[in-house]
Order: sequence, then C-alpha cells, then structure tokens
Amino acid sequence: MHGTLLEYFPGEYRWSEGLRLALTAAPYGGAEIGEVDIVGRRLMKQIGDDGVWYREWKSMGVRLESLGAAAEGEGHRWTAAGCYLRACNYLQIGERFRQPKDEEALRTFRRSVSCFKKAAELLDWPAIEYVEVPFEGGSMPAYFVTAREGGRRPVVVYFDGLDSNKELLYFSIVPDIVRRGMSCLAVDGPGNGESIRYRGMALRPDYEKPASACLDYLQTRRDVDMDRACLLGISLGGYYAPRAVAFERRFKACVAWGAIYDYHETWRHRIERGFETALSSPGEQIKWILGVDSYEEALEVLEDYRLEEVAKEIDCKVCIVHGEDDKQIPVEDARRLFNAVGSKEKTLKIFTSDEGGAEHCQGDNRTMARTYISDWIADNL
Repeated sequence: MHGTLLEYFPGEYRWSEGLRLALTAAPYGGAEIGEVDIVGRRLMKQIGDDGVWYREWKSMGVRLESLGAAAEGEGHRWTAAGCYLRACNYLQIGERFRQPKDEEALRTFRRSVSCFKKAAELLDWPAIEYVEVPFEGGSMPAYFVTAREGGRRPVVVYFDGLDSNKELLYFSIVPDIVRRGMSCLAVDGPGNGESIRYRGMALRPDYEKPASACLDYLQTRRDVDMDRACLLGISLGGYYAPRAVAFERRFKACVAWGAIYDYHETWRHRIERGFETALSSPGEQIKWILGVDSYEEALEVLEDYRLEEVAKEIDCKVCIVHGEDDKQIPVEDARRLFNAVGSKEKTLKIFTSDEGGAEHCQGDNRTMARTYISDWIADNL
C-alpha cells in the first residue's frame, strides 16, 4: 500500500492511478473488476512500459466492443450497452498514456467515443444526447445528460481535468447528478478530449469564455432552468471552475473537485524533479495540451494559471473538495484557495484517511465524493 491508495503496481504511482481510474467507473457500468484484474495481471510482467499498457487495455476494449456488437445483433440492448460502456472506458484508459498522440492513438480515441455513443443510443436512463456547444467560430463536443421525464431542470456544467474527457466525466459522477433531479452538460473544453485531439483547441487560462459559451448554449434549450446553474470541475478543472465563475456571474454555484491554486508552481516543482513525483499522466503531456515545444515554454504559458488574485472576485456559492493525502496536489493548496475565495458562502471539504476519499479526487473511495458533491449541488441550487 502507498498511503491510502491501492498500489496495484508497486513503486509505479501513475500506473496504479490509471488502473484505479478504470475501476472507479464500475458503479455506472464502465468497468468489471474481473476484466480490469485480467489486464492488471498481464501488465505485471512489464511494469512501466507504456506501450504494453496501451496494447493490453486496447485489446480488452476491442474484445468488449465485439461482444457488444454481437449482443446488439441478437437484440440484447442492455447487454450491448454495458459492453460498449466498458469498451469505451478501457480504450480510453489505454490511450491516456500513449505519447505522442499519433494516428494510432487518435483512431483508438475515436473508437472509444463511438462505443460510448452506441451505448447512449441503447440506454433508456439516463438520456444521453451528444451535442455541439458553439464556441469562437467552431464548437466544443459535449453530452447533455438528463432524466427522460420532467420539464425545466437545474443544470451542472462539468469540465475535465488535465488528462480526462467527457466520457470519463460521465463515469465519475454524472448519473448521481441526474438522480437528484438535475441535468448535466459534460464538456470537452479546450485542452481536453475531442477538442484537443481533433479540433486543435489548446488549453487556455481564460476558462470563463468556454464556460460562458456553455451557458449561452443551454439558454437555447427549453428543458433547462437557467436560474439554477452550477459549474463543476474535476482535478485541473479545480482551476477552470473557480476561474470561470469569477468572471461569469450567471452561475449560482461552483464546485472545485480537487483544488488548484497555482498551476505554474505545481509544474515548476514537477519539472525540477524530473517528473519523479506523483503524476496521473506522462509528464510530456503538458507540452501537448498547451501547444508548446519545450518545458520552458510551458512554464511561461502557465504563468497565467494562478487563482490568488482571481479567486477574490468570486461571489457565488463555492465548494472545494480535496483529500488530505492527495499526492498530486497538496492539501495546503485547497486551504490556500479556500482562503482566497471572496464568496461569503463557501465550503471546504477535506476527506480523511479514516472516512475514505483521502487521495486525489477521492480515487481511493470515489463514492464518498460522488454523493457529497451531488448532494451539495442539489442543496445549493
């Protein structure tokens, strides 16, 4: 064991974190523990080889995709949907460590998205609609997820982290949000998912602009209560969300699921240590999502990714959720962000080892965070 997180691959935090991420999708049909364990045991033979990581997860994903197609052909829609969801998750877990994002990686990611869309067409709850959010002459791909019945509902706009995407966002919390009578718009914003891979949208500091575009889109729908909108961001989204609500005042609430206070400082430490620290993705990914060629350039761009001065402008309800044993972002950063937030109505929830959820974004007990965050949003909208 390493702290509170199961270290499936001893001495290899990133791989252990990746396998854990695969498992956390299980409550929403995105993983089967036996399938994940099969892949994990195969990977034990070559720990640290990202090429093997990609090959084994892709193999499992392709197998589930084939099983899904066979079940669909036999008219077994629920079986097919489950297979497609797991296929999507496994393909994306494999692709996340493939650097650079070559044509092979791009094909696999596109395949994963196709699997998720197939599952969405077969499910009757929740309703998952693939949408395009107009943005700066183009658009951001997203899923609008809601219960099929009912009228205008409160809405949660949900942004990714450093190495996440809208499909993994679904597996992290979205059905729990919908169960509580709200809808959710899970978005591949600049720097994430399809937006960075196929549309050239590099990461940017001014996330209030894509956030505003999401609200403009939602305003065109008749099934959304625009007076009750919350912005949720996970991991690096813990920077996106506070930054956005400091400028976009139409949001009534904000959740930073995993605090970010000074992202330049975070990456300066990581680079200085030669990435010999807890990372959830290969270190070189930061250059790719920022659209730069060197770590020096990356640090220059990241100068703008600080919340100290921005956070004081926030005036909506805010909830910051963090783990006391977060090895990627120290818990002190959550306290710094909480103290900097200008809102009078703010909450800091730090999960401890004793209660579970002490790791990064509660990777050691994701259910603790899912239920806490969903309940907080429902109570405050």
